[in-house]
This record gives sequence, structure tokens and C-alpha cells, in this order.
Amino acid sequence: MATDRDDRRSTDDHGHDVIDPLYVGIVTVSSSRAQADDAGSAPDDPGGDTIQECFEAEGHEVQERLLVRDDYSSIRTAVRGLVARADIDVVVTTGGTGVTADDVSPEATSSLFERDLPGFGERFRALSWEEIGTRTIASRATAGIAVDTPVFCIPGSTGACQTACEQLIVPESPHLAGLATRHQADGENQ
Repeated sequence: MATDRDDRRSTDDHGHDVIDPLYVGIVTVSSSRAQADDAGSAPDDPGGDTIQECFEAEGHEVQERLLVRDDYSSIRTAVRGLVARADIDVVVTTGGTGVTADDVSPEATSSLFERDLPGFGERFRALSWEEIGTRTIASRATAGIAVDTPVFCIPGSTGACQTACEQLIVPESPHLAGLATRHQADGENQ
């Protein structure tokens, strides 16, 4: 598999820039799972597993999976590290998007965004309405571009991960990654 993004850059049937296959970073946000990991137990991570399966089913490759506590600094540091890597084209965080005091994933990730993608959260909540009804009001799923990398912040449930990835993130990420890095391919930022 090509490691250089330029080797994976092309255009789709509509002439839009795409990066394919994508190299993906996944950050699972969960204090209880991180505590199990610290204790030496292999934590289960059904949300992260679902995200990985969705990307791999379409021929993309997960380069890194991280597990962090529900902590602003830990989340921001993990995402900042991934978007700085040349071998990561898209980052997905799962967990910490609700309304409890420790649900800070949207704040931690959006603090890194250079450009917001408000349509993602809007559409995700519309799709979720069909599955969970009024409970979708508590979802603060968000997305944006950080260091030329699409970053998606989604809830931790497997249903939310599957809906977000299958219907929105995986289909659109090759195009978003292509657009976000087009200036690099055009030589503007080299």
C-alpha cells in the first residue's frame, strides 16, 4: 500500500479530489476503559471496533488507535498528535459527546479546528432521529478540519458509530481529505 499521500491522490467520477485509500486514526474517549487499560486488562472498545470495521470494509487502513480518559487535555493532545502525522488522513473520536460534566470531546477537538464542518453534526442528528428519536438532542457530534485533516467527533455507542461511519464519514472522508490537502498537491504549501 502506498504511504505517500500523493500516491493515493486522484479524482472521483465527478472530478473531485480524493485520497484513497485513507489512513485513519481513532481515539476512544472513555475514563472507565482507560482505567481498565491502566490496570493491565484489555479494555473492550466496541465503538472503536465499529469505526475500524467500517473503514476497513471500504479498503481503508487504520494506522493508530488510542484510548484516553474523558479529559480535555488528554483528548486534545491525542487528536493534535494524530493530525500532525503525515500518515493520518482522517481522525475519528468516539465518546464524550453527551451533556455530562465530563463530556468534553467536542470542546477539546473543536479547539483544534481551522474550519468547522457544521453540516456533519446537523445531518448526523437528523439520521439519529430516525433511530433514537428525541434523545438525539443530547448529541453534540461535530466535525472540522485541523492541520489539513478531517476530524469527526461522534458518540460512543456502536449504533452511533455505525450510523455516522457508514452513512456520512466513510463515504465523504476521501473527498474531504482530498480537498483539505489540495493546496499541498498544487505546490502552494511545499
